[in-house]
Amino acid sequence: MRITRFLRNPAVTLDEMTGTAFARTEAACAGRDVLAVQDTPVTEGVTRSAGGGGSYLHATIAVDASSGTVLGALDAQFLERSEGGTASRRERAFEDRESARWLAAAVRAGELRGAARVTVVADREADIFELFARRPAHVEIVVRALHDRVLAGGGRLAGAIGQSPCLGHAALDLPARPGVPARTARLAIRFGRLELPPPRESRKAGAGPVAMTYVDLCEETPGVTPVHWRLLTTCPVETVADALDIAGRYARRWKIEELFRTSNRRFAFGETKRKGFDIEALRIGEEAPRNRLILACLLAATVVLQMTAERDGRATGRVLRPLTDAFDPGDRPLLEAVSRSLEGRTERQKNPHPPGSLAFATWVCARLGGWTGYYGKPGPIVILSGWTEFQSLKQGAHLAHQIGNDEARGV
Repeated sequence: MRITRFLRNPAVTLDEMTGTAFARTEAACAGRDVLAVQDTPVTEGVTRSAGGGGSYLHATIAVDASSGTVLGALDAQFLERSEGGTASRRERAFEDRESARWLAAAVRAGELRGAARVTVVADREADIFELFARRPAHVEIVVRALHDRVLAGGGRLAGAIGQSPCLGHAALDLPARPGVPARTARLAIRFGRLELPPPRESRKAGAGPVAMTYVDLCEETPGVTPVHWRLLTTCPVETVADALDIAGRYARRWKIEELFRTSNRRFAFGETKRKGFDIEALRIGEEAPRNRLILACLLAATVVLQMTAERDGRATGRVLRPLTDAFDPGDRPLLEAVSRSLEGRTERQKNPHPPGSLAFATWVCARLGGWTGYYGKPGPIVILSGWTEFQSLKQGAHLAHQIGNDEARGV
């Protein structure tokens, strides 16, 4: 009852929630080469109708380009579809189409202050001319191509790439899948410049052609369904190393899938509705409170994903991330107090990480979630359970402090 009242409180707004998350993420992005990774999953089980209708969440997270570290949430937009048809989209201005969300998220990513570089990364659905043409000038784009576009000089994208020379090769180790053994794929690498003419509706609005770079990686192994990435980017590509860097940036897109789909750790946005957050149990039919709950779960899932990456601490050889990447600075005293209460007599039962680090907080949350410190590594669901417990302890500590202040004033 308390959570439903909170979600229906008009003072609780999506803008305030995303703004708070953006501010924390912005601080973590300072000086970094940042990937703004976008995706749009359907929030299955919450509301969905036949034909593609239902509730959709378009989310953007920040990922460190070099390490793959999730730095936090950047943006969230909600879509309500009554049906899946798009027949009328050409009759509407671009700003009135659902596809405008890709550009809006790119603009939001461009507002990051202090980031050394910002690159928007997205899958095929973001292959939209307006995104390429109207992106902020300092924001780069890496998108997997969907359309066999007509080129400004004549011909089409697929044909032009197919006729271009192979400029190098790369090996990619592919894990085994059901019925498919593991193999090493040999990828032919092609890249070059091209010019995309505006579609008719954009041309009417005065848009001109856009220069882009293509990076094409296609497996040459006979007798198999080939791995094939055809990427469009605004980044300059002069060498095979540059092309592989673009492919590496696109590969980081998987980080957002870890929020939405079932991974090997069985933690994803769709999965946590059943395994962790249990959204369906609340039976919220109203759009506004339901979306607030979904956004809260997304932000919590991002924090848990950050903590899961830090559970090994220095054992990974990486520099430890600060506590403030996922917690408030004022949480540190409580985390240290809880850590002392959870530590046992043996070394395995002591927090091995330095106070002030995210790894330290992760150990605390894992122990609160039931991890003993002896067997295996704590999984995301255990860390989520402990993080939820810590939030309850934090609220209790706040209330105790408030009661103490009231008693001191004689209230």
